[in-house]
Amino acid sequence: MTPGVYIEEKNAFPSSAVAVETAVPVFIGYTETAEWNGKSLQNKPTRITSFAEYTERFGGAFHARFKLADPDPAIKQETFSLGGKQKIVTVNDKNTAYMFNSIRLFYANGGGPAYILSIDTYKGKDELEIKQDDFGDSVFELLKKEFEPTLVVMPDAIALGDVCYKNIYTKVLQHCAFMQSRFGIFDLKQQVAGTDTNTVVTEFREGIGMQSLNYGAAYYPWLNSGIVPPSEVSFENLDASVDLNAILPEEEAKKVIAKFKPDLDKFAGKKEEEKTAEEKKEEENVKRNYHQGLKATSPTYTHILEEVRAKLNELPPSGAMAGLYTTVDNSRGVWKAPANVSVSAVNSPSVNVSHEGQETLNVDAISGKSINVIRSFPGIGTLVWGGRTLDGNSQDWRYINVRRTLIMIEQSLKLATRAYVFEPNDANTWVTVKSMMVNFLTNLWKQGALAGSAPEQAFDVQVGLGATMTPTDILDGKMLITVKVAIVRPAEFIVITFQQKMQES
Repeated sequence: MTPGVYIEEKNAFPSSAVAVETAVPVFIGYTETAEWNGKSLQNKPTRITSFAEYTERFGGAFHARFKLADPDPAIKQETFSLGGKQKIVTVNDKNTAYMFNSIRLFYANGGGPAYILSIDTYKGKDELEIKQDDFGDSVFELLKKEFEPTLVVMPDAIALGDVCYKNIYTKVLQHCAFMQSRFGIFDLKQQVAGTDTNTVVTEFREGIGMQSLNYGAAYYPWLNSGIVPPSEVSFENLDASVDLNAILPEEEAKKVIAKFKPDLDKFAGKKEEEKTAEEKKEEENVKRNYHQGLKATSPTYTHILEEVRAKLNELPPSGAMAGLYTTVDNSRGVWKAPANVSVSAVNSPSVNVSHEGQETLNVDAISGKSINVIRSFPGIGTLVWGGRTLDGNSQDWRYINVRRTLIMIEQSLKLATRAYVFEPNDANTWVTVKSMMVNFLTNLWKQGALAGSAPEQAFDVQVGLGATMTPTDILDGKMLITVKVAIVRPAEFIVITFQQKMQES
């Protein structure tokens, strides 16, 4: 209306699609505390970026206690000698918790940002009862409201045994399939004395069902880690029924017990809230001197604590695998299979699976429920030696990297295309959307995510009237886009053929 010069700017380029994060696990389980700035974090998915943040908000490990027992002569068990007799270390009932040390393994293997969903706390408790109801539908309703997590890990749930397979892992698979943006990492039960690998695997395959198997992967066996240091194990990890004065043969150790035990009993008779600050400090000094005195005078005491520590270090592999997924995604890309990589902070697998023993685990002709084995190789170390989903007989979804790469592509393009909702459903919009998708997929092809010597061999994007839509579709407000991608698959079986030839000269 007024004379002058006016500037009008127009967008010349289409919006860009950005790849979503692919390795952000949500750990679901029990924590010591769940509080930050005076507010409860229980049943609230909370984002952390380091192990220090975890301890700051969720505390430390559960203080498990152990007994000394006689081995069952009918079962082959790992024992240790105590006073000329063979003994085994067994954990007390309701004293099992894997969450804290699994988080440690996660960060030891390259973990990054993660979500913690604390379903209950155990601070001040002598027992921790892991209940199926704590992993109920309400947990997954909470997770539906969080967009970022891409992996689901539940290290504590495996303590429930078969119940975990049937009533918890199946819910995880259903949740991942509903969200279409997540992938479950599962553990098998620990192989205990008197059972074999076939029994453990069969129970898992029969319990996990047949629904949405391509949204999860299972790992076996458990890991003998070194994540719990000797400094975290003391006489306080021994059950009250363990009489050190009776079982320790060293005379000097008995003198230490006689000196400090009366003071320990005095403090043990008081409730924690009744102790003054000075009494708490004095109690800590007595405990420290008692522990150090026994270590200095009794090799037997040190040996018992090492047995206890070995039990604490037996952990399910899911936490370590979540860390390895993060490492592989960051260093190579989500399209690289998370296999043939070494596991850090691990001494060995708890079960040594042979080449022949892995055959029926990796390939199951009946159900296709592949189990990825973690194996120890001489001179190399402990490696993840499998990269299959639970849908191991599917040509589409057999491999973990294929499933997770397509999740990444789907979610990235879904978010990028959201800007075009309610835009005119005409050729201009179709060209813009197609250009955006082609640019995104071309960049993935350059990085090695898609197979093909040229972009047109790696992917195909179709959108438009007569190609993917009819006039009726347009009247119904639908913009239909077809995307085909050739995702790279791992060379799982490398076959080298040798043949002799005739001498030619």
